[in-house]
Amino acid sequence: MQILQVQNVFKTFTTESHEVPVLHDVSFSIEKGSRCSILGPSGSGKTTLLGLCAGLDRPTRGSILLNDHKLHESTEDELAEIRNQEVGFVFQNFQLIPSLSALENVLVPLELRGVTVNQKDAEELLGRVGLGDRLDHFPVQLSGGEQQRVALARAFINKPSILFADEPTGNLDGETSGMVEKLLFDLNRESGTTLVLVTHNLELARKTDRIYKIHLGSVESSETV
Repeated sequence: MQILQVQNVFKTFTTESHEVPVLHDVSFSIEKGSRCSILGPSGSGKTTLLGLCAGLDRPTRGSILLNDHKLHESTEDELAEIRNQEVGFVFQNFQLIPSLSALENVLVPLELRGVTVNQKDAEELLGRVGLGDRLDHFPVQLSGGEQQRVALARAFINKPSILFADEPTGNLDGETSGMVEKLLFDLNRESGTTLVLVTHNLELARKTDRIYKIHLGSVESSETV
């Protein structure tokens, strides 16, 4: 079963003086429960494509179906609801809320969904990523690797259908990157969540099931790892 279907997608950004094409006729699909990577250099359109697939933006042309939701036809409110119900995110720059503790940051997705907050689940997830003793610490009191581990716990707390990770180890040193990568893949395997990993790191991409190579806004090839 396909959880994500991208068909003939174009994306153009309009400035005051001209139009800037970013994605050109991109098509691919991802099987539910699989792990794939979108590999390409900086400026290739990876992050723009991720944003479209996650419902953060709409394509200029083409269609995107996420778990049968037609993202290209959805209203802003509908997109927000789809993201809350279906999608988890891990970003390169962590994107934790500075004024909230580690535990409170993990609980944010549940509060946005309006569901009953189960603090025990959040505490267990933070324990799972090795931060059971840092629940009350604020982001400024945590290292980069610890902040990304909080972000991992936050991404999995609402049991998303699909998780988008945008250069999740890009701001971390080698040793810390290895720890975060292992946690990401372990949590993904345990939860059965579909993983879409956006990276310029071929070694990291090869740890997924399939690699889509993007260059200058087009998917040039795909390969099974």
